[in-house]
Amino acid sequence: MNTAAVRVVTVAFNPGRELESFASSLREATAGEVTLVIVDNGSEHDVVDDVARRFDAQVVRPGANLGYGAAANLGLRDGEEPWVVVSNPDIVWEPHALDALLDAATRHPRAGSLGPRILNTDGTVYPSARAIPSLTQGAGHALFVRLWPGNPWTRRYHQRQEQVQLSEHAVGWLSGACLLLRRAALDEVGGFDETYFMFFEDVDLGERLGRTGWHNVFVPTARVVHDQGASWRERPAAMIRAHHRSAEQYLHRRYPGWYRLPLRAAISVGLRGRAWLETRGSR
Repeated sequence: MNTAAVRVVTVAFNPGRELESFASSLREATAGEVTLVIVDNGSEHDVVDDVARRFDAQVVRPGANLGYGAAANLGLRDGEEPWVVVSNPDIVWEPHALDALLDAATRHPRAGSLGPRILNTDGTVYPSARAIPSLTQGAGHALFVRLWPGNPWTRRYHQRQEQVQLSEHAVGWLSGACLLLRRAALDEVGGFDETYFMFFEDVDLGERLGRTGWHNVFVPTARVVHDQGASWRERPAAMIRAHHRSAEQYLHRRYPGWYRLPLRAAISVGLRGRAWLETRGSR
């Protein structure tokens, strides 16, 4: 069993009871040495302070909501552990899940990131291991999934995601809800891109790791449960807008050049229209 020291960073924004569940379950997730760091992006500190006191965690307070990637980078900055975990606070670790990720890392020396099988609270599998989508498939899925759920791009996209959930192997990118990262790989690519406030920083990181020769490895024997959105259910409209802004930023960067200006304009129109429709629906 790999018992290397691990720095676990979770980014919290006015959390509730989920933060205690995260810290409590982490104790059973590994037999190794763990340093727990809570980056407190919020303005209500009582829950964070209570969990930090009871679970011997460090608290980092930037004084403002930095977003996910920038807060994660801040929490990782002072440590020297060879392995780091970046995770949402609404994750519950199953016993030995972190050990399973560390063991897989020894089998994959070029793994820059490793991700567990993520289960929803109802026991269904969240598609956390994904391929980098092509333009037509990604755009077709993004633009039409709400209005036309059975569209051919979404069917192919879901089929590909189901196929990659079956075995331990390298994929295009892994969900940032829970990631084990090799510090050497993270340092080489410069950490998370802080221009993404939240969402798509995991897609961007996985793509950059892949371009520099590192692998993103899905480890289905490591399991966590994700209570998705526990920290933002009360403000869904803001999250919908943030998600679509990040999607627009990512796609614009992926398809640069003056000759692709009409394509980028079409992407912007489509995503902003979808964001407007979803925001209205969230009310």
